[in-house]
Amino acid sequence: MIDKSKIMPDVNTVGATTAAFVAYYNENVPEIFPRATIRALHKFKTAHPALFKGSNEWTIDKHRKKLMDWLASYKEDEES
Repeated sequence: MIDKSKIMPDVNTVGATTAAFVAYYNENVPEIFPRATIRALHKFKTAHPALFKGSNEWTIDKHRKKLMDWLASYKEDEES
């Protein structure tokens, strides 16, 4: 039997662009949680620059929990 973990990279640690992360995050977060937007992720990145030192990519493992907590209090307005 082939061990798939040795063939396929772990989706939780693979870096993604902002757009790819938004799509994956929104597809995999329970419906009761706030949805992510590209605008919100740009604001999150500005508010938490230490999470992106050395890379502009997003990873589920590094960013999902902190983003979920942050999105709970974030309100996107039309002027932002």
